Amino acid sequence: MNWKEKTGNQRDWHWRGWKIRYSYTNSEDKNNYPPIILLHGFGASIGHWRHNIPILKQHYRVYALDLLGFGASRKAYTNYDVTLWAQLVYDFWRTFINVPVIIIGNSIGSLIGLYATVQYPTMVDKLVMLSLPDLSARQKMLPKLLLPVVKTLESIVASPLLIRLIFLIARRPMVIRKWLGVAYVDKTWLDDELVNIIATPPQDKGAARTLIALSKSVNQSDFSLSARDLLGQVTIPMLLLWGKGDRFIPPTIAPQLARVNPLITLHLLDGLGHCLHDEKPDLFHQILFDWLRVIDNE
Repeated sequence: MNWKEKTGNQRDWHWRGWKIRYSYTNSEDKNNYPPIILLHGFGASIGHWRHNIPILKQHYRVYALDLLGFGASRKAYTNYDVTLWAQLVYDFWRTFINVPVIIIGNSIGSLIGLYATVQYPTMVDKLVMLSLPDLSARQKMLPKLLLPVVKTLESIVASPLLIRLIFLIARRPMVIRKWLGVAYVDKTWLDDELVNIIATPPQDKGAARTLIALSKSVNQSDFSLSARDLLGQVTIPMLLLWGKGDRFIPPTIAPQLARVNPLITLHLLDGLGHCLHDEKPDLFHQILFDWLRVIDNE
């Protein structure tokens, strides 16, 4: 099967006038487990869960979203931030599900899931985060005197003309394959299908303008969204997974984040990078199901 067949029924839903692509699969299990919502990372899409949905659906109803600006969803020119995406997730949940769910997110998807859990606590039963970014970390690491300099440099790099030039190069499959090589330690699942999943959406109409909008949003942000603060407000079980070979978000911050809340279970995994659910799906499923079994029996 190709990735679209593996990820279930692909459908479109209109949110605030924008098309949002999502997938849906029924559970093969008659037990009344909470549904799952899957949230991809930056630059990814529903297809990045190609090895997970066929396994998860054996026991759970599974929904996966292409976040606004990514995948087959609308390449909108708007102000992007975690708040916007979290509102999207909540409105989707309220429209189609409306019972507590398990949110599983990778990278920025995990931060969106965390923020949504804090803002809409009735929506989430359990939260699973893979490589959780902390947007406030940069502000804490840089001396205050350097922040204006960094902002100025970012403004230069984020100029629309430069972004368009970079985009024309960066969206080529050959370049994307090299970037994926940085994200993945175990290259077993880094195949032509994955490259196609990542390389196709940037060819869509409006994709370059979306990247410009994303860059502006990042540059205008004050980076005050603290994962630590958010984690401290959560009152449901959380699973935090991190590849020790993650070169995008350093795994050294994982133990610090895990100490914030006793409801967090942390697993640091050898030989894996930023996309551990796709690098080692069997290991991911084993850890996930073992954790869910323990939580459900407590």
